Amino acid sequence: MAEPSGRPDHAFSDAQRHGVYRAIHERRDVRAQFLPDPIAPEILARLLDAAHHAPSVGFMQPWDFLLIDSRDVRERVHWLFLNANAKAAECHAGERGLLYRRLKLEGILESPLNLCITCDRSRGGEHVLGRHSIVETDLFSTCLAVQNLWLAARAEGIGVGWVSILDPTELAGILGLPASVYPLAYLCLGYVSDFPDRPELARAGWRQRLPLAERIHDNGWGQLMDSPALMTALDALEPRR
Repeated sequence: MAEPSGRPDHAFSDAQRHGVYRAIHERRDVRAQFLPDPIAPEILARLLDAAHHAPSVGFMQPWDFLLIDSRDVRERVHWLFLNANAKAAECHAGERGLLYRRLKLEGILESPLNLCITCDRSRGGEHVLGRHSIVETDLFSTCLAVQNLWLAARAEGIGVGWVSILDPTELAGILGLPASVYPLAYLCLGYVSDFPDRPELARAGWRQRLPLAERIHDNGWGQLMDSPALMTALDALEPRR
């Protein structure tokens, strides 16, 4: 059987590859482990630079970064969370409802820094290359900036938590955003006492990671994977929870 003919000189070293995959697998949505220690400016600069180097459709770069350390602003955002969370809790009854109310779902006041990554939906003008068929690609591109920042933060030993239980219109009002700018991700950043070995919702019993092999389709939806070699390779991976 012929060996793969890829370009090994394009690959990272074993240690560098390990670092990339470690950041991916050990990244956590942090809510309860924040320490008060500030993030040094040179480290924060690296995180923002990593986010700014995310790919974007048509190279539109629709993101902006709002650094929020004001206690007053964070308290107003926290109030938004409390209101939205109370409404969300009403969707869950019985044991599920009790579990929901025990979950820690934000670290707005505990983290030393909040960061809102926004998406300017007008950036690039009316006709952005590659956006004609799927206008939401600006939102998708901004999500890539969020992920870049998140992985870089994990490599720096900094925790990140995404607060999604917020009304975006009210949040935009608090932050004074223009009409064309959408508050895509409200993040809490800071050093942490520890990174949990499993995602918080998995540890709490809310949901567990789905089996990867069952999420792979061949040539069309619902067509079972027909690659014994790939299945063997998946089985050989280190178990991840």
